[in-house]
Amino acid sequence: MTLRVMVIGGYGNFGSIVCRHLIVTPGIEVMISGRDPDKLLRKADELKAQSGNVCERWCGDAMGEGFSTVLGEMNIDLVIHTGGPFQGQSYRIAQSCIEAGVHYCDLSDCRTFVNGIGVLDAQARQAGVAILSGCSSVPSLSAALIDEHRHRFQRIDSIEHGISSSAKMPGLSTIEGVLAYAGKPIKQLRDGQVHEVLGWQDLTLRRMQSLGTRLLSNVDVPDMDIFAHRYGARTLSFQAGAGLKLGGVANGLLAQAMKMGWVRDHRPWAARLHRWGTWFERFGDGKSAMYLDVRGVGVDGRPLSLTVQLTALNDKGPEIPSCAAVALATKIAQGYRPEPGARACVGEITVDEYMAAINDPVNLSISVHVADGQR
Repeated sequence: MTLRVMVIGGYGNFGSIVCRHLIVTPGIEVMISGRDPDKLLRKADELKAQSGNVCERWCGDAMGEGFSTVLGEMNIDLVIHTGGPFQGQSYRIAQSCIEAGVHYCDLSDCRTFVNGIGVLDAQARQAGVAILSGCSSVPSLSAALIDEHRHRFQRIDSIEHGISSSAKMPGLSTIEGVLAYAGKPIKQLRDGQVHEVLGWQDLTLRRMQSLGTRLLSNVDVPDMDIFAHRYGARTLSFQAGAGLKLGGVANGLLAQAMKMGWVRDHRPWAARLHRWGTWFERFGDGKSAMYLDVRGVGVDGRPLSLTVQLTALNDKGPEIPSCAAVALATKIAQGYRPEPGARACVGEITVDEYMAAINDPVNLSISVHVADGQR
């Protein structure tokens, strides 16, 4: 049976990647949606030229009151919501999916959005649908990477992880989203106690395999809440940074200005930084990576440390947050039935399923290093 998938924001940065993969996936019919009819038509034509398959389109406001009716009339089985930024966004689209009896996932990495989706749990269970938030690099992939090696540990004490992107700029909405907490407190864990750090501060140099030294700073992600419960970790932190150190410094300066009250609205500066970032893209090396440092006690009772790094070359980094949804849709099309309810999207897909969805072994690779007897 064919799975009919609607991609909201299908002509956007991440939505385009999702559609490019889904349009050639057996057993899936794709419908793109957005509010710009010209962009929708161009994207549909592009996808047809690429694959030879017809891509349907729906032009309208998915936040509108009548969206649930549209989903029913179009016989949609799964909605993939890529229309960020998710900071401050309501759950209106997910609620429409519940009303229509349609499965839902989104690419949000906003901590409050992802971890608040549980307010819809009772409604989703009653409707028999899965409402999955955070179907992206974090927390879907980060959790999948840890789950793959969870059997090595008797106890996990700390998880320190992060992402270093290439110099290629994402869409403006992504920049607006990640800079929303610049200079604002972020709750992390240190030795079991809540520890506050400031967004895009505490600039740190980290040497990464194949990437050299990258500049990272504090970023807020859903993992900080999820991993404490899922793995029992007592120390949790996350950092991220741009491919060029200049970008990290610029984010840090904006964070300091926000902290001091010199800048009150981050959005005009997000637009400037996005514009400047596109000017400097050509100086990047096209490499990005996600890393995880996990420490605890192994099954033999001895200290154990694990370092995992997923590396992307040739500006393929955006494939990583995009393809969790592709992997989930593919799995559902093949007969998987996610448990009804509203929750963060962890434990739904494996690393192998994730990598198969991207299907680019030349440009994406995973390295694993395990060390016994070290803390």
